[in-house]
Amino acid sequence: MTGKSNLKNLLLCIDVGNTQTVLGTFHGWEITDRWRIRSDRARTADEYGHLIKDLLRGSDCDSDSLGGIVISCVVPPARQPLIEMSKTGFNLDPLVIGPGIKTGMPILYDNPKEVGADRIANTVAAYERYKKALIVIDFGTAITFDVVSADGEYLGGVIFPGIQISLDALFLKASKLPRVELEKPKNVIGRDTISSIQSGIIYGYTCLVDSLVDRISREMNEDPHVVATGGLSLILAGESRAIQEVLPDLTLEGLRILYERNL
Repeated sequence: MTGKSNLKNLLLCIDVGNTQTVLGTFHGWEITDRWRIRSDRARTADEYGHLIKDLLRGSDCDSDSLGGIVISCVVPPARQPLIEMSKTGFNLDPLVIGPGIKTGMPILYDNPKEVGADRIANTVAAYERYKKALIVIDFGTAITFDVVSADGEYLGGVIFPGIQISLDALFLKASKLPRVELEKPKNVIGRDTISSIQSGIIYGYTCLVDSLVDRISREMNEDPHVVATGGLSLILAGESRAIQEVLPDLTLEGLRILYERNL
């Protein structure tokens, strides 16, 4: 037994991405558990409720342990089922990250409503941690760069296709190229098709990341701290000269902070 059954008023953070959904529980500032599941646009409120209760039971918690739920969702069909699940399954009104909530961060996008909830959570958490100019890179279905000024303003960012999207497109559109595992090859110069594709993905994306950080830094006219998060961040962080730190729980931490700012 972990003793977690004694924890009360846990906060459940749910980050629904296009490919994966990450869930985590916090007791105060401490993250107590985290899970990663496949995002499913067709999942119902009842299915979410049963799944989350099973996850909590597996960590020696029960549904009565939850004191709050906060949701970040970039998959519109999943939004309402999660709200219904929170109300009917846990008798809680969730905080859904979106326009109108208190972020504590000026959003300088031309249309602030266009900024994804996960991007807001990432930048809020990173700035709360470092209090300096930042570039936050999230390696998800899409790779996003989010830029924060030294004064804590969200300046904007960059979005481009993620690593898995590129691999899938290469396999689907190039008849003779195989599907490959995403592993670092021994050399940049591949001696067979698989290692050549791996080199293109690993080192190609690394060069792209480093070049974009350099360009963004020059445009900011600052020396930002560069952090990475997301499921594939560890693969490239070891090769990148620009990434200074990997924070796997950054989005969940941001959701916790946003929840507290909107109590």
